[in-house]
Amino acid sequence: MHQAEIGIIGGSGLYHMPGFSDAHEIVQKTPFGDPSDAYIVGTLDGRKVAFLARHSRGHKLLPSELNFRANIYGFKQLGVERIVSVSAVGSLKEEHKPLDFVIPDQFFDRTRHRVDTFFGNGIVAHIGFGDPVCGEMTKIVRDACQVAGVTGKLGGTYICMEGPQFSTRAESNVYRSWGADVIGMTNLQEAKLAREAEICYVTIAMVTDYDCWHPHHDSVTVEQIVSVLVKNAENGAKVVKATVAAMPKARSCKCGRALASAILTDPAKIPAATKKKLQLILGKYLK
Repeated sequence: MHQAEIGIIGGSGLYHMPGFSDAHEIVQKTPFGDPSDAYIVGTLDGRKVAFLARHSRGHKLLPSELNFRANIYGFKQLGVERIVSVSAVGSLKEEHKPLDFVIPDQFFDRTRHRVDTFFGNGIVAHIGFGDPVCGEMTKIVRDACQVAGVTGKLGGTYICMEGPQFSTRAESNVYRSWGADVIGMTNLQEAKLAREAEICYVTIAMVTDYDCWHPHHDSVTVEQIVSVLVKNAENGAKVVKATVAAMPKARSCKCGRALASAILTDPAKIPAATKKKLQLILGKYLK
């Protein structure tokens, strides 16, 4: 039985989801290790939802320490078909101001130390990733921003950097010259793995401050940043609630068949242990 249909990943500042009813914790064990935290499963606007604090409650995990595979696989185990990911980001454009939300439709990878595929160990699969987020969900989130009274901008490029240090000014200016919109440390691996798991994925990028390229960046105080984080978390919860309320029951996108033509390995040659490990993801293709 599916325990949830929509997953929510909370980033910096959003460690719980207001408005849940019948909420309870589920601790998941996956073939890829432990997720960041227990999943909080409950009902939000009449829909079964699972919430996960990306960095663990209390913010204990660095971006590079996150077990992205376990986090996404855990959602798959719960029956989740769509994931709404909420993240704090820095702005690379003057037009994206603190408290604005950006709904990126592209990513650029600047990470170095991360596992970001379920495949290997005897099986090769290459998914299409030209459009890395679910187009159906981006429009729902944009409309949800309007409902929640939040400035939500559809489209743009999210630079995913390794961290935990922020960019140098030289790096920040290069990213700006590329036309990128926001910068964060977590969402690209989630998007890749969600696509491999045939789960729809969308990012709500909450602008916290301008990256270090901005001439007034150094004058921003910790108190100002914390204030923006708190307000963004409040707005993020409102947008997620409106998103869940507007989510259609059935999917009309291609995300649910992302693996249909991606597996290159002869099924007879896939090791039994690998088949077993990936049964939840590959089962319908390896009968």
